[in-house]
Amino acid sequence: MTHRPFGKLLIITSWALLAGQAHANPLPLSLDWPPKLALDHVLVQTSLYTRHFDPDPEHNNHQELIGLEFHTPNDWLAGGAHFQNSFAQETFYLYLGRQFPLWHFDHDFSIRAKLTAGLLHGYRGEYRDKIPFNHLETAPAALPSIGMRWGHVESDLILFGAAGMMITAGLRF
Repeated sequence: MTHRPFGKLLIITSWALLAGQAHANPLPLSLDWPPKLALDHVLVQTSLYTRHFDPDPEHNNHQELIGLEFHTPNDWLAGGAHFQNSFAQETFYLYLGRQFPLWHFDHDFSIRAKLTAGLLHGYRGEYRDKIPFNHLETAPAALPSIGMRWGHVESDLILFGAAGMMITAGLRF
């Protein structure tokens, strides 16, 4: 049995939420360029759950992720994460990104989309070709996610290509 329909459903749902945002929320989607070089908050996060859409006995679903993000007042961010990749290799992801507010239900609860892009380092040896453009064991990566914030707690559903998804949770300071 294949699990690809689940992945397609997540992608379609994410795009539907983003498309609906334009009609449901009067928040502007401007890029606010250039980013303000001021710190709004810091997010410390970890992985809670990982699922590969086409499971393989070699896949590791226990990423042991620890991540740190620095957010500006106008929703830009920079971050880094350390985790065990799908083949239990120590991996680093350094990135820049932007979050897009979708809905604010009150001051303490909101839903948002996020897109990060950066460099992924750690797929080595026989697994080097498991991700595209990884000829030097460092590859470009872009990760879309949909998430929520409730007070100081944040959680994200992150898609890593067509390979799988991860749920993270963290605290903002």
